[in-house]
Amino acid sequence: MVLRSIVCISVLMLSTSFVAHPLRLSLCEIEYTQKKQSLSINLKLFLTDVNEALVFDPYSEELAFCQPNESSKANQMLMDYVNRFFYVKANGKTLDLKIKRKRLSGEGDNTALWVYFEFRQPNPLSSLEIKNAVFTDLFFDQNNIVYVHVNGESKSMMLNKKTAVHQLKF
Repeated sequence: MVLRSIVCISVLMLSTSFVAHPLRLSLCEIEYTQKKQSLSINLKLFLTDVNEALVFDPYSEELAFCQPNESSKANQMLMDYVNRFFYVKANGKTLDLKIKRKRLSGEGDNTALWVYFEFRQPNPLSSLEIKNAVFTDLFFDQNNIVYVHVNGESKSMMLNKKTAVHQLKF
């Protein structure tokens, strides 16, 4: 059921790629590789939604993420917001999110801000708890797609205001 929803939303996103993003979505991809003892988290957030959440103006250029004139307070404001609505617990321990890198992709209303986090995970992964409620404080119809890849196996879920947290056991 979740996979069917994700496929439908993906098709809709592709078919509307030339207009403003009509769907309220974010994308999170979590990948763990035991061989590399590495856990990575990639968040894709629409820049207009980020600006709406942080400075209450979707088209603001005040923070200028990933631009030469990026505000000195941009990362801190972003992380203050993200930490209120997003977390990942690996084996019961909450990961301390610190931006490793970020980038922009797309253009116009479809510009996305990608935020990357990486962690050393020396112990085998036995459980993950994910909370992703980003932008649910702003948009009643916000959905947050989460893909989890653990040692080559993948799972997907859709989180929202009603169901913001999901737990996985491995």
